Amino acid sequence: MNVAVNQGGVEVKLNNSIATITFFHPLSNSLPGKVLSKLAETITELGEDDSTKVIVLKSEGDRAFCAGASFDELINISDAETGKVFFSGFANVINAMRTCPKFIIGRIQGKAVGGGVGLAAAVDYCLATKFAAIKLSELAIGIGPFVIEPAVERKVGKSAFGALAINASEWRDANWALNNGLYTDVFETTELLDQEVESLADRLSKYNPEAMEELKKVLWKGTDHWDDLLKERAVTSGSLVLSEFTKNAITSFKKK
Repeated sequence: MNVAVNQGGVEVKLNNSIATITFFHPLSNSLPGKVLSKLAETITELGEDDSTKVIVLKSEGDRAFCAGASFDELINISDAETGKVFFSGFANVINAMRTCPKFIIGRIQGKAVGGGVGLAAAVDYCLATKFAAIKLSELAIGIGPFVIEPAVERKVGKSAFGALAINASEWRDANWALNNGLYTDVFETTELLDQEVESLADRLSKYNPEAMEELKKVLWKGTDHWDDLLKERAVTSGSLVLSEFTKNAITSFKKK
């Protein structure tokens, strides 16, 4: 279950009916299309696997959970269809998490940007360290957090989402994310975070899987239209990324 290392990758480990998905990329765990595709595929497969009772989603490294979309791929998008396909990668991951019948625990050890915030919002139970600041930087590069908006707004509400999306250069600390409902708890160290993730996953793995599946349906009620909605949002983002403003902004960001 691996993608080529130089393009990032996805690994899965199954231990006592707990499946841990780890994604990685050398550029702060950014998400190129192949990693997004593998994440969606892996989550769907685990959802259908009877030996899996609960899923943990995490990334490699210490202070960066996920830097969001791959700038290398964004800057090379040359037509609307390619843009749509790329941003559909985020839509597919969010929808795979939404429809997966197993609870997904998010382990957020460090900063999350853009699509990384979307991943944190789409898990069912999100735990983080005090280092897990968040930022939606999309508007600053000429696009917007359109594909991930439904997932983020579902957790933090319209007002808090607007604050994140409009002030695209400002980091919000982990306590802000906790107070606004994105994180369920925040820990002082990664060690404490991992202890709680392990403890919660172990408890959930012993619960009735049918009851957990029914509860997940309740928690995600009203999102059945997301299959179409997120595809529409991918079209919007895929068109905006073609602008000269966005190309120049991404180039400037990459030089920093």
